[in-house]
Amino acid sequence: MFPYLKKTLWIYLLWSFATGTGYAQSSEKDTLRLFVIGNSFSQNATRYLPQLAAEKERGLVIGRAELGGSPLKRHWEHAEAAEADSLDPKGRPYHGKSLRMLLSEGTWHIVTIQQYSMHSTDPATYEPYARKLFDYIKAIQPQAEVVLHQTWAYRSDADGFGQIGEEKFTQSEKEMWEKSRKAYHEKAQKLGIRIIPVGDAFWKNSSDPEWGYRKDPKLDSKNSEYPALPDQSHSLHAGYRWTNDKKMGFDSHHANEAGCYLGSLVWYAFLFDQSPLQLSFVPENISAAFAAQLRKVAATTVAEARKQR
Repeated sequence: MFPYLKKTLWIYLLWSFATGTGYAQSSEKDTLRLFVIGNSFSQNATRYLPQLAAEKERGLVIGRAELGGSPLKRHWEHAEAAEADSLDPKGRPYHGKSLRMLLSEGTWHIVTIQQYSMHSTDPATYEPYARKLFDYIKAIQPQAEVVLHQTWAYRSDADGFGQIGEEKFTQSEKEMWEKSRKAYHEKAQKLGIRIIPVGDAFWKNSSDPEWGYRKDPKLDSKNSEYPALPDQSHSLHAGYRWTNDKKMGFDSHHANEAGCYLGSLVWYAFLFDQSPLQLSFVPENISAAFAAQLRKVAATTVAEARKQR
């Protein structure tokens, strides 16, 4: 039995398991119902969570309200529009449904929110929207635990980092991580909620002298010839790729398979209170050695976060 489920065991007998998507391989009362409010970063960070849960026969249902590039403000404005007029298309951006409709589909045990990564470094962008969403979620799902998903900093060779004011930006991966971490923790403290420390895990690996990504000194993206790519060993971000028209593309923000794996490992450890060190699932194109490193980083990061509470 999951630790946080013990207090609400009576709820499980009332579930209707017809809603949601995901895995449910253990008994219904042991199934975690997780609802994610976010964007592409939450999609990245939970990409392999179903596989990890299934490996250990952890019941899991995931509901989603995700919009690409969406900050807290946008999610709240859509919810507000739906409350003013339930038929207003602005209030139903999630495949024709409103946030209230999705949150009302059964009982959710954990609901996550997050800030848009570019705004994550600016504390002023969190309010009043984080509080409004928190109160809105609790009004619909009073028994649910609301949790902050800490997003990650951009790769060290990004052409820009998180914003910290009008026309002012952080200048490095480290500074973006530090500023976003501070903002997330300040907001979590004010709301009295926990944090899924994915951003800390990304930085822990990125700053590791052996396992962190380092820019290829031979990189010349303007003169590179298809299909050659620079060395991107140990990158957690998508990085360089060739587009369909054989042009060099670059994405220093989103996670690649390794980053998605690390994020999912952190979510698994946080949600199920279980060490990811015993997991064996590894996505394709990730070496056994790097996968073992990422499991270690996830385990250490979540353990450290628990001690700090």
